[in-house]
Amino acid sequence: MSPLLVNALFLCVLGRTHAVYKKWVPSTNFENGTNWDKGTVPCSSDRIQFLAQKEVSVYVETIHGIHEMYLPMDGEFILPQGAGFAASNGQNDDCGPGSEVTFKDTELLRWFDPAQWQAASSWDNLEKGPFLFSVHEESVPCPQDDVVFWAESSFRVDTSADQLSVPVKSVSVLGKRFSSSDDFAQYLSSHSGRLQFHGASKVHVGEPGCSDKMGCVCDNSANHYRICSAVKCAPTDCKKPLRAAGHCCDVCGAIVHLRCKVGFDLSTYQQRLHHLFLIQPSYQSVQLAMSRLSKIWPLRLIFREVVAEIQVLILDGETGAESGKVAESLARDILRDVGSQGTHLGIEGADFQASSGSSSTEGTSSNAGAVAGGVVAALLLVACLLLLAVLIHLGIIKTPSLLSLSSCKKGSEIGELGGPLDHGFDNPMFDKPTLMPAEPELYVRETGGSIVMTNAGIHFVNPIYDETDFET
Repeated sequence: MSPLLVNALFLCVLGRTHAVYKKWVPSTNFENGTNWDKGTVPCSSDRIQFLAQKEVSVYVETIHGIHEMYLPMDGEFILPQGAGFAASNGQNDDCGPGSEVTFKDTELLRWFDPAQWQAASSWDNLEKGPFLFSVHEESVPCPQDDVVFWAESSFRVDTSADQLSVPVKSVSVLGKRFSSSDDFAQYLSSHSGRLQFHGASKVHVGEPGCSDKMGCVCDNSANHYRICSAVKCAPTDCKKPLRAAGHCCDVCGAIVHLRCKVGFDLSTYQQRLHHLFLIQPSYQSVQLAMSRLSKIWPLRLIFREVVAEIQVLILDGETGAESGKVAESLARDILRDVGSQGTHLGIEGADFQASSGSSSTEGTSSNAGAVAGGVVAALLLVACLLLLAVLIHLGIIKTPSLLSLSSCKKGSEIGELGGPLDHGFDNPMFDKPTLMPAEPELYVRETGGSIVMTNAGIHFVNPIYDETDFET
């Protein structure tokens, strides 16, 4: 296998690198035959029809003879040097008698349609490929991606989302790159910007790129429904179809989950997979997408370890009884490599599931130690809770009295008359045992022109006055 072919294969199968460029594929160019209802570019004897009520921006690459053309109410032609239209009498032997040709409606092209985008790891690969394979959520631009609309093209895209804005790192339009939110907002408010971008949400540029060696979470889950509504899933014929995180369809293949710690380098690991496995002839049909997931591992946080989960989706393109077998074989190779070299790569453990129904788990020695430590910590916590419960039951440890909780209530909620008597605590200076009758009662006494109502169960004695005054 030639080095060029090996390199191309490597770029095809790896779904995520630190720098990712997403290119918008459709164009509204005049010379694009798919924009016309007849499937071909209009000839000089044709009658050209643009839908009157539709807004459109059309890039014209060269000079065209025009016999008759009906323009929309709001639109534009982008004419570079050497492009334009020339009047024609409609007599052209190469065109025939001519017919009516209509420019298609472009309102239905949506930003969150994975089929409308191509991804590459470099600017050069955007033009000729190879292109990256990703799960559906990462097939549309992520916040850390650079978005590219070709310099010599026009377009119209609906950017409606479930949020008010669609964040990206940068946007390139007509050869100009916008990385400042103010500059791009000004372009969106221009006539060309309004014709090219429409919808309920606005594209916002200026997001930081991915600088984490472990990769970055795409974070398009909020628009998962919009993305998947544009995807048509193919039928599966395997025993146990799989659904990867961020993917819209069940697939036949394998999914590997890598549990990684600080020090793991996604790009380095991608290169390792390439050199160890993907150059092998048996894996040439494989498509492989690597994604960092947002899953949190609470047990690892106890030990102050930051853990990331990397998902590896493997498809092999096989059909029928062979569907998913090559993908499963590669998944098993990856797990064996993790078992022997995972400690040096920053991988604590891995597991995989295959559409055949098979599954497996592999861990490194350090991962086994961490798991054992976590189990011991959990057992110690349970033992402490059981010991605390026994001590409370035996009365060695007393729980707070309910009276302390009820003391915050209103006086009327302390208890009804005739209820259980609460003597509280004795005060040797003021309290007299004889002043607290065995049976609570309510009596009224008139003193100094005022009436005092006293609950015999709860009262205070003022030593300034003789206690015999209470008995008269």
